Amino acid sequence: MAVRNVAAPPTPWSKNLAEPKIHDTAYVHSFSNIIGDVHIGPNVMIAPGTSIRADEGTPFYIGEGSNIQDGVVIHGLEQGRVKGDDDKSYSVWVGKNTSLTHMSLIHGPAYVGDECFIGFRSTVFNARVGEGCIVMMHVLIQDVEIPPGKYIPSGAVITNQQQADRLPDVLDSDVKFATHVIGINDALRTGYRCADNIACLAPIRNEQAKNSNITPMNYSTQTGSQLSSTLADSIRNLLAQGYSVGAEHADARHFRTGSWRTCGPISSTRDSEVMAALSACMAQHQGEYVRLIGIDTKAKRRVLEEIIQRPGDNGSNGSKGTQTYKSNGKVAQASHYNPSYVSSGKLSAETVATVRGLLSQGYKVGTEHADARRFRTSSWQSGASLQTRNESEAIAALESVMNQYPGEYVRLIGIDPKAKRRVVEEIIQRPDGPVAQSAQSGATSGFKPAKGKEAYTGAVASSGILTGKTIEQIRNLLSQGYKIGTEHADPRRFRTGSWSSCAPIDSNRESEVISALESCLNEHSGEYVRLLGIDSKAKRRVLEEIIQRP
Repeated sequence: MAVRNVAAPPTPWSKNLAEPKIHDTAYVHSFSNIIGDVHIGPNVMIAPGTSIRADEGTPFYIGEGSNIQDGVVIHGLEQGRVKGDDDKSYSVWVGKNTSLTHMSLIHGPAYVGDECFIGFRSTVFNARVGEGCIVMMHVLIQDVEIPPGKYIPSGAVITNQQQADRLPDVLDSDVKFATHVIGINDALRTGYRCADNIACLAPIRNEQAKNSNITPMNYSTQTGSQLSSTLADSIRNLLAQGYSVGAEHADARHFRTGSWRTCGPISSTRDSEVMAALSACMAQHQGEYVRLIGIDTKAKRRVLEEIIQRPGDNGSNGSKGTQTYKSNGKVAQASHYNPSYVSSGKLSAETVATVRGLLSQGYKVGTEHADARRFRTSSWQSGASLQTRNESEAIAALESVMNQYPGEYVRLIGIDPKAKRRVVEEIIQRPDGPVAQSAQSGATSGFKPAKGKEAYTGAVASSGILTGKTIEQIRNLLSQGYKIGTEHADPRRFRTGSWSSCAPIDSNRESEVISALESCLNEHSGEYVRLLGIDSKAKRRVLEEIIQRP
């Protein structure tokens, strides 16, 4: 077997010229490239066209019985390591009986546990995927730790720990599917190893004849014949964000009056089962309107209403579905996601975003007020404490406090109940009325960076230049030994929480950091940009703050 496996080239960070270590029972195709310090365990199957290159990040480990399919790329950054199951340090660790399927990318530092399935064209970077996870197709997993036994639906983008912790558990059918893939590839490994040996092939053929009644498994997700790929993507995005999915139907007369009827409840969080249920609803109510419902079960509100079938479609695939909301019995165009509360105008959009950020991170929200005399001496009086986790109720309560103290200063307080400290102090009303938040200066906000993770505070730039408040935050972060980073997102990615990293900032000098941040703002004008404070020792973020909006 003419396998291409060579030593890693000499570099400033690696001069040991380490070579791959491949177990005798493994099969490595001659059209694969294996470079550097790569440990390949027993009974591993390496398919054609793979690139396993430990020339920057090193070493790599591929555990017993795993299969690395066509087009898989495994590489690693020079910096960053994960702890393997043997308590040693690795750039990439792939456990036992794990499938890395066609065109997937594992980029270190990365850990993939035992008995995992990584679907076609999925990416794992700077992340840990726990034992027994099923990752479907076209998934991005970055900067998070996926708990063991989780199911990640196709198309999901998992880039923060809250998303990872909300993922559904795998089902028995998922485990059977992953086990079946392992069995298939082990048979392929055996067959390839003795393809030129007739004596070796005979027992394999006999075994195949005995097991010819095995029902083959199918990689593809059942989406239902009636659902378009666009609609399927909408469903996957809703499920990936933790929302529930439902459906309603109405004949032409009921549609005109906005009198929709519920199809059978859809309790599953599996995209294949949800799509099958929607297809069944559409088939059952052909000749009627059918609409998809996205539901935030925690806030008890709808986030999406989209018509996916009309009477003239004759069971079409829903590709011309219209996202709508009912208004006075008529159907009006609406954006994809509906805000949970329409403010009376007292609170700015930035303040609403701050409240949303605080509640989503598990913080409590409170208020304080002060007349002009008390404000001058910083003698604030406690206002109402908001004992709710619901965004709309919190916003209504804030506006009620502002109405209760007209002619006074009112400020929003974000409280970390576990650490018993404040994470945000933000003035939302002055004696002359509500504050236009984007015009606030650093002095009025009173934000105090501390050791825990902060929420959004509304110091937003609009011209590529940092506000005084943001500069003060940078100074405080650097003085506490934290690193600074930035991320950006266009409006579509912002809605799904899919942020992309700007160029890394390695400096701890204030002027260089500010220059790098302003460069990111200018480069991504017209997008959202957020400032990150990073505790590099604890490997966690202590601050996420939006500093530019479109």
